Amino acid sequence: MTGVSMELSYGDVKAAADRIAGHVRPVAIAPGDQVAPTGELWLALEFMQHTGSFKARGARNFIQAHQDDGTLPDAGVTIASGGNAGLACAWAAREQDVPATVFLPTTAPLVKVERLRGYGAEVRLVGTEYADALAACLEFADTSGALPSHAYDNPYIAAGAGTLMVEIHQLLPQLDTVVVAVGGGGLFAGVATAADHYGVRTIAVEPERCRALHDAIQAGRTVDVPVDSIAADSLGARRATELALHAAQNYDVSSVLVPDTDIIAARMALWQDRRLAVEHAAATAVAALTTRVYRPEPGERVCVVLCGANTDPADLAR
Repeated sequence: MTGVSMELSYGDVKAAADRIAGHVRPVAIAPGDQVAPTGELWLALEFMQHTGSFKARGARNFIQAHQDDGTLPDAGVTIASGGNAGLACAWAAREQDVPATVFLPTTAPLVKVERLRGYGAEVRLVGTEYADALAACLEFADTSGALPSHAYDNPYIAAGAGTLMVEIHQLLPQLDTVVVAVGGGGLFAGVATAADHYGVRTIAVEPERCRALHDAIQAGRTVDVPVDSIAADSLGARRATELALHAAQNYDVSSVLVPDTDIIAARMALWQDRRLAVEHAAATAVAALTTRVYRPEPGERVCVVLCGANTDPADLAR
């Protein structure tokens, strides 16, 4: 691994793929509709992954790497997240017989609390906002010696996420383009790093009002951005990781933005046309095609990553 360096290499991603092989579910690929004359569209059904999102890959890699290096403390791991990252951390810790302590605000939905406990994590409810839970998590790490994890801003987490692209390439070796939604940028950084190795272009898609990577590219540095999107529960990072900015600046990457109305429409279309109940984050990637902010060339072979399905399908059914 690149140590404290905030950039990834394909070697990091390949090492992660070898490390977690047999411990995560291989991605399934389904054909989509034709995207351009003679073109092809494929859907990477990563929402079928353990815990319902791609984050299981990074969490497993993070813990396994520290176990292998002898740097995993007896106190285990800790994270502040009631979302997909927290679920993935709790699951990976259980699978590797490692203690996990997850911090959430007291306002967290009971269903998330119970699901985390179902994975064997110790859940601590602190304050009323995520910032309160994060502060308590970091204090706990300092006092207990537990290893703090992160939703996206860590090379092991991003490299683990990038293993998805390794599997996509194995299934679609002639792929031209991969389309992926971006929040904090861990998934994007890993996927873009592997994609570049294979000569595949990456389309980074963000909501118009949740655009940490897009604005970082324009500024030439990571910057804080407002967060106000229907997809903010998964993509609502105020600042992208430098891992993502490095990937965007050095690889064949295009950054596009989509409005919330089209994210909602894309999610509904996936349900109505295919009975796929995915998160708004997953629909964000699809919306790049439905809104045509990204227009494939004739003959282009495209794969869209459906990254997660931790959502309430009741509103879709209605």
